[in-house]
Amino acid sequence: MESKATTNQNMQQKAAVFSAIALLIMTFAAFFSQGYVHSSLVIEGDAATTLKNIQASQVLFRLEVLGWLLIIIMDLIASWGFYVFLKPFHPAYALFAGWLRFLYTAILATAVTNLVITNSVVQNSELGTSSRVAQQAMDSITAFEAIWSFGLIIFGLHLIAVGLVAMNTKKIPKVISILVIIAGFSYSIIHFMYNFVPQIENVIGLLELILMAPMVIGELGFGIWLLVKGRKVTMD
Repeated sequence: MESKATTNQNMQQKAAVFSAIALLIMTFAAFFSQGYVHSSLVIEGDAATTLKNIQASQVLFRLEVLGWLLIIIMDLIASWGFYVFLKPFHPAYALFAGWLRFLYTAILATAVTNLVITNSVVQNSELGTSSRVAQQAMDSITAFEAIWSFGLIIFGLHLIAVGLVAMNTKKIPKVISILVIIAGFSYSIIHFMYNFVPQIENVIGLLELILMAPMVIGELGFGIWLLVKGRKVTMD
């Protein structure tokens, strides 16, 4: 019979693998849903063209929504996995980080309901392009973007908490911990500015462009480390 310590270690190693796979899946899903579909179909400030784009690519838009639903599921797995993996290093911070990610996931799910509404509006428009229908669709898309952006402030705090736990153990390389913390600060600062000082949108856009690399590398790098090294971590 396995000892409790061995069982906990096995669970920690499995959590590392599940978290890593979830992070990698959601990264590809986000590149598709946000980076490809959303950015190509949605034209900021142009409701009529956006509606026409979605009407002409309804299957692609539905695939975007499915991509977001997949991301939500993967985020829930990551919430659990991060908590289980980090708990032996610092139970309180690990729980805090897990709940922050769960909260972010709940906010994201709320945001995605607006894309479901958009899909319904488009389906019921019968290929019409009235300004009222276009504005309804655009309002739902704008609501999705605003709610998700607010959620990313919480997401950044989650990454900061994860990075701080990682900094307090020799098991995780310091460079990984620092990159995760930088990514967290980047997400929180940028989306705090988007939500509370939108007047300087051009400056925020430039800052986001500069910080895009650390935002991607931080969490993705941690995910790769979890898959390659984290699954072999021992507590002795």
